[in-house]
Amino acid sequence: MRPFNYIAAKTRQEALTAIQEREEAKYLGGGTNLVDLMKEDVERPEHLIEVADLDNDRITANAAGGYTLAAAKSNSATANAPEIRKNYPLLSMAMLSAATAQIRNMATNGGNLLQRTRCPYFFETSMPCNKREPGSGCGALEGANAKHAIFGWSKSCVATHPSDMCVALAALEATVSVQAPDGSERTIDFTDFHRLPGSSPEKDNTLEPGELITAIDLPKPQFTEHYHYLKIRERSSYAFALISVAAGLKIRGGIITDAGLAMGGVAHKPWKLTSAEAYLIGKKPSTTHFEEAARLALEDAQTLAYNAYKVPMGSKAIVRALEQAYAKKA
Repeated sequence: MRPFNYIAAKTRQEALTAIQEREEAKYLGGGTNLVDLMKEDVERPEHLIEVADLDNDRITANAAGGYTLAAAKSNSATANAPEIRKNYPLLSMAMLSAATAQIRNMATNGGNLLQRTRCPYFFETSMPCNKREPGSGCGALEGANAKHAIFGWSKSCVATHPSDMCVALAALEATVSVQAPDGSERTIDFTDFHRLPGSSPEKDNTLEPGELITAIDLPKPQFTEHYHYLKIRERSSYAFALISVAAGLKIRGGIITDAGLAMGGVAHKPWKLTSAEAYLIGKKPSTTHFEEAARLALEDAQTLAYNAYKVPMGSKAIVRALEQAYAKKA
């Protein structure tokens, strides 16, 4: 690991000022991803600005009738909070499926949004990777790409986003609050927070330089009865998803009146299944309708040499997640 300077910010403004005054600086939350990347010489910040200890670790009610998750609150504390377990069980289920208990205790909500891909070509500095070193090429494009994207990829990058929490947040249509070094604040729709690789895969998200994630805003509670997070992986624990599906249904009078669907492990960002959601509204819950929703969700998939299995796997995963969501209190 290369040497770096450590700044323990005591206030949010102190952190924002510190990053504005320094080049090659990054915010440090729980460090569960960034520090690993520094050890592998993938990330090389000269300054780390501690933000995990700021007074920013609460869950509060918001004006939309939902809840606001502070960026510095840990994943474990968030997932196990009574108001989240009761009002957003889909989010709690997804968060508790991630990593290990020890990592969830350290990882922060804001940091979870910023974690980087687990593509082996990104981690291995001897291999070409446009995300790590723009212009060097994408080793996975013609290489070992069995775990890579089937949606939204470009010739510059076929990596996938690793988060479980973010898949549920996409299904729930959350928003992200950020603050810039000049004090200005803005809100970003969750589906716009992460970006597709295009010709600039080194940019994982739409944050501007120096912006700090301050909170994640959840809408009015939904999908409290019919929900499921399905995670398919190579082993039953401590592994990232090959495919994951966050499914939420609102059912009234035997008819689906609202649906939230998103997939993980298939794109550079959590993949919102808007066509499948639209199709399901107004339908009776049934395997036939779930299968058609899955077909619509996967019809634009573009596979690589070794990941064509993700299309039938993804289709069956969507159907299974919807059936499990429907069965919760059916």
